[in-house]
Amino acid sequence: MTKPTLRPRDRDTILQALAAGVVPRLGLPHIQVGRAAEIAALVRDIDRVADGGAGMRLVVGEYGAGKTFFLNLVRLIALERKCVTIHADLAPDRRLHATGGQARGLFAEAIRNMATRTKPEGGALASILERFIGTCVQVSGSEGRPVERVIDTALASMHDHLGGHDFVTVVKTYWQAGEDGDDGRKAAALRWLRAEYPTKTEARNALGVRSIIDDADVYDSFKLMAAFVRIAGYAGLVVVLDEMVNLYKLQSAQARSQNYEQLLRMLNDVLQGDVAGLGFVLGGTPEFLMDSRRGLYSYQALQSRLSENGFATGGLVDLSGPVLRLQSLTPEDLLVLLGNIRSVFASGAADGELVPDGALTAFMSHCNNRIGEAYFRTPRNTIKAFVQFLAVLEQNPGTDWRPLIGAVEVANDEDAAIGDDEGDDELATLRL
Repeated sequence: MTKPTLRPRDRDTILQALAAGVVPRLGLPHIQVGRAAEIAALVRDIDRVADGGAGMRLVVGEYGAGKTFFLNLVRLIALERKCVTIHADLAPDRRLHATGGQARGLFAEAIRNMATRTKPEGGALASILERFIGTCVQVSGSEGRPVERVIDTALASMHDHLGGHDFVTVVKTYWQAGEDGDDGRKAAALRWLRAEYPTKTEARNALGVRSIIDDADVYDSFKLMAAFVRIAGYAGLVVVLDEMVNLYKLQSAQARSQNYEQLLRMLNDVLQGDVAGLGFVLGGTPEFLMDSRRGLYSYQALQSRLSENGFATGGLVDLSGPVLRLQSLTPEDLLVLLGNIRSVFASGAADGELVPDGALTAFMSHCNNRIGEAYFRTPRNTIKAFVQFLAVLEQNPGTDWRPLIGAVEVANDEDAAIGDDEGDDELATLRL
């Protein structure tokens, strides 16, 4: 089936991202190939979340194997299923548990990236609030009740959640500020919901609430936000967190353990059915999962819950557990992917393609000779080199592609070394 013609802006965004070795934020269906079983498993998770259930997946793959692409694709699927999504990358200053604002920073980044189907680029918090308030105003008009009473009724169940009272107060403040035309107070309410207040005193002066979303409240705030978006008319909340390997890189064994405890709490709630309408999709490397000294397997309770099905050997797979290992792309998948990228260059027009099919197989043979099977197992640098190859042909019309292929440099994807070169903390708690 012929792909729809891309808008020039979307085409350029996709190609610029691929040329830099990063995942584009839009146009993913134009270049997606393979991994149908893994996608189907995540779709089932999203449907469970939309049905009032919960889910948690740890997507595991090597550097450059396509984890970020896969996570972004899952996010787009969740949006199509009428879920709200939030996403963030973990970093040294953003993690699940902390005492110096790092966990609050993760929550703030995730909420800034909040997306809906009509606002997929992020920044959707205000529009969700406006949708909720608009619905309450309609109910008020049809039932003859004050808007404030309707809001109280709609949000009554949120008082059962930890921190729910102040959350409801801030939502009502946002509505009242809109009625009064007080844009400053509306902005203050949004700032509180995005966890951007560093102190309780500042929040109390601005909004009259006694608490803020702080490091200790991040997971409970995810649950609060999931409850709110469902009340606002959405199917559920899907939280996508990438670069989980940054927890593995923490130098302090105590800090790692505290973050793993938070992960365990999240996993227990999901497995026991204690949360509704909330799903987590986490991206990490095999070392982050399986290293018995610093990875998740170093925490016994997590190892017992995340260990894989012992019967799934010899080519058999089990996609029902919390851990989902990304299977490598096959050479055939990569051939289709290169063809898709060629089509994006041509904006979907077959007569505008820069190279024939023979160039794709010749390029793959060149990559195989240079770096071996890594060219399709971790294809990031292969794709980057191919985009640069086509860019040269596009900007130099009439150039023969054959001599160019031999000059293409393709590096093996050996991304940031992990952990061991950053110091050993085995004796960090030694006391004399």
